[in-house]
Amino acid sequence: MGPGKISGFACLAGNGVIVPVMTDNPRHTASDIPAGSWVDRRLPAAVRPYLRLARLDRPIGAWLLLFPCWWGLALATPGWPDPWLAVLFAIGAVVMRGAGCTLNDIADRDFDGQVARTADRPIPSGAVSVGQAAAFMVVLTLIGLTVLLQFNDFAVAVGAGSLIVVAVYPFMKRITHWPQVVLGLAFNWGALLGWAAVRGDLGWPAIALYAAGIFWTLGYDTIYAHQDKEDDLLVGVKSTALRLGAGTRPWLYSFFAAAVALLAMAGFLAQLGWPFYTLLGVAAAHMGWQAATVDLDTPRDCLAKFKSNRHVGWVILGAIIAGQVVN
Repeated sequence: MGPGKISGFACLAGNGVIVPVMTDNPRHTASDIPAGSWVDRRLPAAVRPYLRLARLDRPIGAWLLLFPCWWGLALATPGWPDPWLAVLFAIGAVVMRGAGCTLNDIADRDFDGQVARTADRPIPSGAVSVGQAAAFMVVLTLIGLTVLLQFNDFAVAVGAGSLIVVAVYPFMKRITHWPQVVLGLAFNWGALLGWAAVRGDLGWPAIALYAAGIFWTLGYDTIYAHQDKEDDLLVGVKSTALRLGAGTRPWLYSFFAAAVALLAMAGFLAQLGWPFYTLLGVAAAHMGWQAATVDLDTPRDCLAKFKSNRHVGWVILGAIIAGQVVN
């Protein structure tokens, strides 16, 4: 299928395969792989499918995994956080996000092959076999383990504990309309790990930060899920977008409000200075803007609002550091 536009899926063919109907609706595109990315322009053809498996051409997921790590690191550190630990977390976030995406693509390969938006991903398109993808995932996981072993023993144990949540997440969309909760548990584990890497324990500020991240993820990933709701409904997988439907917007306000309240609690428990609360207000305003303005029936806008959470991540990181320095 070429790069035309699709409005959804109109029917099931006789063999049970969902057939997309081509239209001029600009809300949908036929592929979620960006054309002409740096992966296509600068890297040999042989390695491109593997980097697409790891989503290196779409870095927003790595940012959203990394920020809670940096938040936990900064929250645990009086003054400026250790730059070496920050670099280790950056490497770990990139490779473990890649490993998680590869696992997700292995688990979803049959679903992906039925949907035009995902049919040309490396596994359903045949560019990479399941065995090759599994081997690539193992390599990424070993790199992540190498990074994890640079931390103290308690932090290593905390990091290892995340593997169960990461392993079950790809299958939650088959079981519950709330897979975003499990994603939040997985994606924000770094808040605990960042704290543990500095303090060698888990404190209440880190737990409040972790809970805040879960609600933040519920907000941004519910927005993300709305761009896939037509396909998810027809393929038979679940999401908060399908569960909440037209009533999603009030829930977004609730998710983001809970995230802000728990972030404020984390700052209070860590005895952060006044700049933290000032900048937290900026982050809160951005989340409120997302909830108020997102067009839940326009996938392009959902994706743009979802990606804008990178700005939220930076503002909260700056808030925590400023609250530590000016204290």
